[in-house]
Amino acid sequence: MGEWAQCRSRKASSSHGWSAYGGQVLGAYYPQQDPSGSSSGSAVAVSIGLAFGSIATETSGSIVNPAERGNVVGIKPTLGLTSRDMVIPISVRQDTVGPIGRTVKDAAYMLSAIAGKDTFDNWTSTQPFDVVPDYVKACDFLGLKGARVGVPRNGIDYYLDSSTNPVMVAFEQALQTVRDAGARVIEEANFSSFDAPSFARNSSIVLDTDFVGGLANYLASLSTNPNNIHSLSDLTHFTKADPREEHPDRDTYVWDRQLGRNLTSSSLESFMAYQANLRMGGKEGVIGALDRHKLDALIMPTFASFHLPAIAGLPIVTVPLGFYPAQTPLTMNLKKTMVSVAPNIPFGLAFVGRGWSEEKLISLAYAFEQRTMIRRKMKPYIRPTFELSDQLEPTEETPYKLKVQYRPPVNDSPRFGQLVIQKTIGRLFLVRSWMWSILGFQQSLL
Repeated sequence: MGEWAQCRSRKASSSHGWSAYGGQVLGAYYPQQDPSGSSSGSAVAVSIGLAFGSIATETSGSIVNPAERGNVVGIKPTLGLTSRDMVIPISVRQDTVGPIGRTVKDAAYMLSAIAGKDTFDNWTSTQPFDVVPDYVKACDFLGLKGARVGVPRNGIDYYLDSSTNPVMVAFEQALQTVRDAGARVIEEANFSSFDAPSFARNSSIVLDTDFVGGLANYLASLSTNPNNIHSLSDLTHFTKADPREEHPDRDTYVWDRQLGRNLTSSSLESFMAYQANLRMGGKEGVIGALDRHKLDALIMPTFASFHLPAIAGLPIVTVPLGFYPAQTPLTMNLKKTMVSVAPNIPFGLAFVGRGWSEEKLISLAYAFEQRTMIRRKMKPYIRPTFELSDQLEPTEETPYKLKVQYRPPVNDSPRFGQLVIQKTIGRLFLVRSWMWSILGFQQSLL
């Protein structure tokens, strides 16, 4: 995962998927590919077959963006569907934990296993059900039949540039696939207000004020703290002094800004920014468009899909849509260290919905996936040679060796898959360490 979920440096000073602990993660579809982020490793591990699924976190795009660049499926759940207990927080008002999988069904198995109420995260108490839905049952080949999906063109057009042309060609083809599957596509299902500079400015205030207090609370909950770091100020000093952090080449611009605000998450300015974003993302944004046109979901290219759901706490499912064509010119990231756009790099299609509508979104995404099988049309240029069973023996730092031996599936039922995942996640929770990869025991259920 990108260090501090990319919440440390200005974009031109950092790179997706880099951390002082793990180094630089690279995407698998082009040499020196930018994996996107911040849940970079979660997506790449799945994309090259190290795991059938992984756990990721999203504040704004950090599940769906790396999922699309890895040619895999990502589910960004409704805020409150999954617990964030002991996840290092960026914003308690935006952070969510969700699965990345090779297929929609793989991701659905995982979501069924990790969703639910948790007394250590009171946001989960807002769930409108006591029993978590079986999201695997939502995987319906006929899921698009009779559905109404809308295209919010003004929320897409804002982000268009020359690099998105191939994506939009594939997007228009996808809309026809959706129509052919029996759905009605409502064009110009626009947001009544789409002021990107305003909601970006508000999000900056919300995230900055949430992170300062949230980080202090997280650090106070640790049983050990060997570097005696108790606040963002302490962390900034530590980072600037430790050569592994590559400062000042990778700056602390975001942290410096956060400390300079001298505001708390309970301040009036933070409250008003959050309320404005809820309105822009909800009634003036996603919810308003869904209600006005009586839609089941919005359909968008993934690159344009995540901004309003992030600020309004709404769900997204992204599935593979296509790949940049052979003659695509290379585009580098802002730091000029990785390739952001190039031939064969994948991009995705997103379904966006109301809060708690994951079953509907999974049904739509699965129906599209099954008709297109985009993931199978391009292979990573690199394949792993490392076997999970080759991991080093336990040490004081990693006392729990994770060893996986492949076994053919003995039961293909949803409940079996959920039990496998729950058992694996349970072992991780026992040591209260979120190791954001779930190691697979069964073949793809695609």
